[in-house]
Amino acid sequence: MPDARPNIVVFFSDQQRFDSTGVGGNPLDLTPNFDRLARSGTFVKHGFTPQPVCGPARSCLQTGLYATQTGVFRNGIALNPNLPSIAPMLAEAGYRNAYVGKWHLGGHNSAGPVDAKYRQGYHHWRAANAIEHTSDAYQTRVWDEHDRPIDLHGYRVDALADEGIRFMVDHRARSSGQAIDQPFFLMMSFLEPHHQNHRDDYPAPDGYAERYTGRFTPPDLQALGGTSSRHLPGYWGMVKRLDEALGRVVDAMKSLGILENTVILYISDHGNHFKTRNSEYKRSAHDASIRVPMMLSGGAFAGGGELSEMVSLVDVVPTLLDVAGVAVPSTMVGRSILPLVQRNAGVKAGWPTEVLVQISESQVGRAIRTVRWKYAVTAPHQDAWRDAGSDRYVESELYDLHADPYELENLIEYEVYEPLKIRLRERLAARMRQAGEAEPTIEAKPGKPSGQRHLLPDEIDA
Repeated sequence: MPDARPNIVVFFSDQQRFDSTGVGGNPLDLTPNFDRLARSGTFVKHGFTPQPVCGPARSCLQTGLYATQTGVFRNGIALNPNLPSIAPMLAEAGYRNAYVGKWHLGGHNSAGPVDAKYRQGYHHWRAANAIEHTSDAYQTRVWDEHDRPIDLHGYRVDALADEGIRFMVDHRARSSGQAIDQPFFLMMSFLEPHHQNHRDDYPAPDGYAERYTGRFTPPDLQALGGTSSRHLPGYWGMVKRLDEALGRVVDAMKSLGILENTVILYISDHGNHFKTRNSEYKRSAHDASIRVPMMLSGGAFAGGGELSEMVSLVDVVPTLLDVAGVAVPSTMVGRSILPLVQRNAGVKAGWPTEVLVQISESQVGRAIRTVRWKYAVTAPHQDAWRDAGSDRYVESELYDLHADPYELENLIEYEVYEPLKIRLRERLAARMRQAGEAEPTIEAKPGKPSGQRHLLPDEIDA
């Protein structure tokens, strides 16, 4: 007898830009499977990471909290095993939980297995802490729940997808003959399309980079360059293989007879600006770093259409708990998007009109992103590796995303925008307080003449 609660599969990529997908504007047909599921399910048009660094973003995805609340405000910090997180909560509700791939929440141990106390209660485990340091494109090593090393074969995306499929096949066999099928929660965490650290390149499957040499370059990269001329072909090839793996996973669910009762979430931890905004690939407030592909399909998300609300990674855990019928703890700052999909007018009216971003390692920074505006501040005297935050910041960036969607002209010094900046300062401070941060002091950037620019009254709250 089927359990009414859906299975949940999270397909989690690493460093994937929003515009790598067809529904996100990419013309190369890299993601036909993602696009098909997004169009038949629920496409989140404005999906963002609250922290554009691997470990911190993952802590948000496990807990529904901001990185300063989890304590994982930079890489190399273990996630507190006592924090409420999604796997133990679903296990208590009767789910069998599995994790495959990159973890990056086990502290400094990047060359071996993750200590059991830092695995957040997943039953089935085929993972490495920082898989970029224990594997290469065609050599993948993970560890099981008994700390035994397992070498997987094939291209790394395929090797991890195969592990996810094996778990679903095994789970289906285990459930066969039971009075009620046990639902499962499977998170597949891929490294791709993240760079291979020890070479600083993007190793696509053999023959894939050649397909995309000299093809589409997003406008921000056309203008700013960075490493995109040499890295984009491999990056697009990695995205293509990810999407093919997504298709295989969906096909496996269909053949197992579980697709109709499975919710699939596709999301990434952050984007990639190809060294155009700082000396590496993320850790900035620009959309290239923080806007991510996000879609949900199956179950309550079938036919959900396109959501225009601002959605953050901190909203993922409340959403998945809601889908599973598990009460969302009041301590979580994220919100379930399920009422938005169900067109709940009250929830829609009260939904936040901006997302908060916390930045570490390259700078101690904060930002908010609305549909129209990007407003960012930095704490120039703080240590970006040591300090999680600050009580004093300086305005650093303002972008009009309607006039300048690729963030090529910083408006922060123009005096005409002072009324807008005052309002955005207030909104940023309010979101920081909501995230448990101290009341910030934000120093205004001195204004300069704005020429013919002017600001309409109704643009201040856009």
